[in-house]
Amino acid sequence: MSGILFDKIVFGPIHSRRFGQSLGVNLLPTNKKHCSFNCIYCECGWTKENDVFNLNFVASDLIAEALELKLVELNNHEENLDVITFAGNGEPTLHPEFDIIIDNTIRLRDKYLKNVKIVVLTNSTQLCNKKVLDSLKKIELPVLKIDSGNEETFNKINLPTSGVKFNEIISNITQIDAPIIQTIFLRGEVNGVYVDNTTDQEIYSYIEVLKKVAPSLVMIYPIDRTPPAKNLEKLTKEDMKKIANRIESAGYKVFSV
Repeated sequence: MSGILFDKIVFGPIHSRRFGQSLGVNLLPTNKKHCSFNCIYCECGWTKENDVFNLNFVASDLIAEALELKLVELNNHEENLDVITFAGNGEPTLHPEFDIIIDNTIRLRDKYLKNVKIVVLTNSTQLCNKKVLDSLKKIELPVLKIDSGNEETFNKINLPTSGVKFNEIISNITQIDAPIIQTIFLRGEVNGVYVDNTTDQEIYSYIEVLKKVAPSLVMIYPIDRTPPAKNLEKLTKEDMKKIANRIESAGYKVFSV
């Protein structure tokens, strides 16, 4: 499965159920996915091994130019915009000029649309890079992925390609004050191995991790688009409500899609 890929640097705005009117920014090549994970549910498809190492990124000045053109257009037409969201074809923090890009985005946002917030959707694998960590601390909405509360299920769901360890990711996330955590809940079979992060024990270990990272908000959602792993189950609204109730009972604010 090739997956869904964005063919532009800047796209939208589109309506996001989580963030409102969102202008997307893709820092990765438009023809293939680049990621340090190989998540079994990723709408972009599987991560190919050579896509992790043979990277060809768009220069930060070209990204700033494309973003400024769009912000000028939105400002001139007085169009509503709530957020600028860094997502795209994989992991945005892999861009070697990520810190420069964030600084440019803050500058342009402040110049044209001061009330707009900046979102970065990240798998947190690059938080060991001080420049990335410091950049995420500058924005309003760093959204960090945690799909499990333990190493075994983390490896089954996220299939890390970078050798990063689960406990290292959690430790690094604790360096960000009141992060937003996003989590996909699923169950099914992948290559003959059953995967389920919805059991009582899984939810318990997940909440124990939340206690460590102290999130301001937990965003949970089921599979929405067709995943590369075919035998995964989309949870029902009832399933998601039960999980949300468990998390809320532990004292955390939950947004459930």
